[in-house]
Amino acid sequence: MALALVHSRARCGLQAPLVTVEVHLSRGLPGFQLVGLPETSVKEAKDRVRSALINSGFEFPDHKITVNLAPADLPKEGGRFDLAIALGILHASGQLQADLSDYEFFGELALSGEIRSIVGEIPLALACKLAGHIAVFPLHNAIQAQQIADIQLCGAEHLLQLHAFLLHQQALPAIPPIPDTPTESYPDLAEVRGQAQAKRALEIAAAGEHNLLMFGPAGTGKSMLAQRLPGILPELNDQEALETAAIYSVAAQPRTLQQWHQRPFRQPHHTCSAVALVGGGSVPRPGEISLAHSGILFLDEVPEFPRAVLESLRQPLETGKVFISRAARQAEFPACFQLVVALNPSPSGHHKDGRSSPEQVRRYLSRLSGPFLDRIELQVEVPLLPKGSLSQHQQEESSAQVKQRVLSARHIQWQRQGKSNARLNLTELQQYCQLAPADADFFEHCLHQLKLSARSYHKLVKVARTLADLAQRPQIERADLLEALSYRSFDRLLNYLQS
Repeated sequence: MALALVHSRARCGLQAPLVTVEVHLSRGLPGFQLVGLPETSVKEAKDRVRSALINSGFEFPDHKITVNLAPADLPKEGGRFDLAIALGILHASGQLQADLSDYEFFGELALSGEIRSIVGEIPLALACKLAGHIAVFPLHNAIQAQQIADIQLCGAEHLLQLHAFLLHQQALPAIPPIPDTPTESYPDLAEVRGQAQAKRALEIAAAGEHNLLMFGPAGTGKSMLAQRLPGILPELNDQEALETAAIYSVAAQPRTLQQWHQRPFRQPHHTCSAVALVGGGSVPRPGEISLAHSGILFLDEVPEFPRAVLESLRQPLETGKVFISRAARQAEFPACFQLVVALNPSPSGHHKDGRSSPEQVRRYLSRLSGPFLDRIELQVEVPLLPKGSLSQHQQEESSAQVKQRVLSARHIQWQRQGKSNARLNLTELQQYCQLAPADADFFEHCLHQLKLSARSYHKLVKVARTLADLAQRPQIERADLLEALSYRSFDRLLNYLQS
């Protein structure tokens, strides 16, 4: 009888708990048994591993083979355990006499013994780094995982290659750098004609990481403005880039070297389901809100989204994460994103074009609930351009110019409080966003007249703090409060339609 222990990891959301692959060879009728809550894809490893070992020139043991994937109460899925199982069999049968305790192995085996890539290499590699183990990946996955600093990493392409390495007979091939692809440049804000107020709102949203709603007739530039928001935002820092890469790794959408520090911009179609937007599935996968983590989620034609889909955004907008619970699986994904939405104020395109009755307009806009709108700080109208705006060539401010002001405001916020203004909690809001008594009374009176909630009060104070930061003022002034109130034009439209 012989027993071998090999380490690998399962994946639960972005977490990667350690799995010990125990291989036990015993006398009796030859057989291959997998235990430890394996799913179908893991059970099929029996045939893949047997063929890979035989076709690689190894002897498949003529014993009863029991493979236990511990802990037993953790569901196992995917082909990532193939490599660990194969090495465990080789070790237990005496064909691999090497110390495997410092390694963790990941990879799906082809019938020829080739090691194929898996999904989720970034969180798996991070867990190995924290444990102080050497991570062994398929070469394709190792190319992505090498972006993690100070990680002990190996990449292999074939079982024979890895076997020789573990016996110190030959070195594994060097991991090539991530392919150099052309950098994707953001469209420039100077390409948008006019719309000074909308551009100002876009700058405020970028400076304080505030949510933004734009409404106006079709073709006035709402989508163009939203698509230029990433170009005026600061790049991802190393921690944010790693979190984003981990999410995309789990979603089988690896980020290129050029995308590593770029903020995600996700633009799902209005036909997407709640699962596609929030995440889910029998094996929970991240949805669009998690793929937009540390970036922007843009919902164009937002009234066309099913109301239940929009309501599912309310909790992630407050907490910055989403918890997905299924009968057999639970997973938590980060979802700290900046929401930008755009809509026409009428099913016909404009509430003043005479083609829709006030009742039809009210019914159309009622698809957006009050609690959903409460979570959007900035609401700005993007009107039709006045005559001559398109034919006259007027110099517009570029994204680079606006970005400099945004970076200065962000720097002030991080120096003062260690986060952007939109992420302040109630205690921090009272500490960093104090109002003079007269200004506080005035502001509360205005919000009462607009019939806004306490949540809106706190969010607009944060906007006023951002306006003061853009002007490099240490304290919030009455002018900042008035400008913050001016970005509630959608509320005024709704009040007008209801009157």
